[in-house]
Amino acid sequence: MRKTELRKFEKVLNEMRDGLAENAQRAVTGDMQLDPDDFPDEIDSASSDASLAFIGRLRERERVLLQKIDQALVRIEEGEYGRCSLCEEEIGIKRLQARPVAMLCIDCKSQQEKLER
Repeated sequence: MRKTELRKFEKVLNEMRDGLAENAQRAVTGDMQLDPDDFPDEIDSASSDASLAFIGRLRERERVLLQKIDQALVRIEEGEYGRCSLCEEEIGIKRLQARPVAMLCIDCKSQQEKLER
């Protein structure tokens, strides 16, 4: 992979990372705080609990994605970005454009998904 392509992917990954950090900061500064007086009955309270649980799951997914972004940035620094971690073949540019954190080529990812079923 050319250095210009690597720099583009590095920029995309850093932008993704910054966006996730911004979302996390909003959550910490009060986006998720609720006042019990705002929910006068059990149905509203249950709905609020479900919303908070959903937000929690989203935050967990963001945390995992953040780890993958950090790993991809390390692979760029080490010169390993764009190589499949299993077969060591190059991961296609189109796959990386669609999923910049991809660690597996499409063939290895397909095999992995078949084994998971």
